[in-house]
Amino acid sequence: MTVLAAILLLIIIMDPIGNVPVFLSILKNIPIERRRIIIVRELLIALVILLFFMFVGRYILQLLDIDQSSLGITGGIILFIIAIRMIFPGTKPIFSHNENTEPLIVPLAVPMLAGPSAIAAVILFMAQEPNRWVEWTFVVFVACLITGIILISSEALGRKLGNRALIAIERLMGILLIMVSVDFILDGLKQTFNI
Repeated sequence: MTVLAAILLLIIIMDPIGNVPVFLSILKNIPIERRRIIIVRELLIALVILLFFMFVGRYILQLLDIDQSSLGITGGIILFIIAIRMIFPGTKPIFSHNENTEPLIVPLAVPMLAGPSAIAAVILFMAQEPNRWVEWTFVVFVACLITGIILISSEALGRKLGNRALIAIERLMGILLIMVSVDFILDGLKQTFNI
């Protein structure tokens, strides 16, 4: 996988455009100046979590005796479920939050940004090609930076694009994510059955 493809994959998984309405909803009772600080803080927490799992996740899997093929299939299934939710959103919000308190770690950093699929993706990057750790670290930094820029400008983005355009973009990202998830599952099956 190329660095650019990995960055795009991680951005699609983190889904900053799809998260704009959720972030706006969760942070609506917080002053605008404070919102930016919260978004940056939650992004830094998500970055640390992703880097932690990127470097340590492989050893956790070895300790639990989980094969790389199992990780690929599991990551593909999780991505597939998230993609289906992006294309066909339900009426109930996925994550709830007490609107009178400032969010910390949950639900913005985890699982909105550094969710199971993002964690599985970074573990998979390192498991497949551990010698490219510098590139994978760069991928995580750039994906978090782009996600942060989109989320920090979420107020303006929400106004300019409008709710319908945001929904359309999220559904398009969901379709791309389904293709990636199927590819992860097929790769995992090929490894399992030595095809």
